[in-house]
Amino acid sequence: MESLNPVIIFGAKGIGKAAFDIFKSNEVVIYGFLDDDKTLHQTEIGDVTILGKTDDEAFLKLIGKKCDAFVAIDNNKERESIVNMLLEKRKVMPINAIHSSSIISSTAVLGHGNYIGAAVVINSFAELGSHCILNAQCLLDHEVVLGDFVQIGAGSVVGAGAVLEQSVFVGAGVTIIPGVTIGKGARIGAGSVVISDVKAGKTVFGNPAKELEK
Repeated sequence: MESLNPVIIFGAKGIGKAAFDIFKSNEVVIYGFLDDDKTLHQTEIGDVTILGKTDDEAFLKLIGKKCDAFVAIDNNKERESIVNMLLEKRKVMPINAIHSSSIISSTAVLGHGNYIGAAVVINSFAELGSHCILNAQCLLDHEVVLGDFVQIGAGSVVGAGAVLEQSVFVGAGVTIIPGVTIGKGARIGAGSVVISDVKAGKTVFGNPAKELEK
């Protein structure tokens, strides 16, 4: 982990709960959650309270001083909006959330605000952008390159030298062969085997993965 400061987690649903586990695994204190669903306010996840909305100034003012921030929202537009708000109001980037059971090469390069789940493997000279989500047990082989806001489902394997551009979504259990390029905003359906490049904005599925007909 990057810091031993207490952390405020933005988002108290699926990935927020998983982030809770990550920070607990690293013995990082969780100050609280912020979530825009008012029905969750003043309830708890584990022993940590959902304090208020994501734009609550009383808690935002702590970030960059007494607390760090992590954005645990899997919707890319909402995630990017909160990242931009933190940059504008607090002049800070979210920290990485890296599960203690993950294996990351000392030669890998990571940006900011990435979620790296349990038993993820990131091999030598891989490069991650910022605000990516790598779910449990996915593997990035050597020299893989990820852009910002990439999401990779549980158990997926990304072959050596593959490039996944900004905002690519990869479902669970996908295999991407070495050297393939996945264009910006493309989506790969769960269980697919990708053996050739995928153009920006396209959705592919199957073994071998083919573009879905509209």
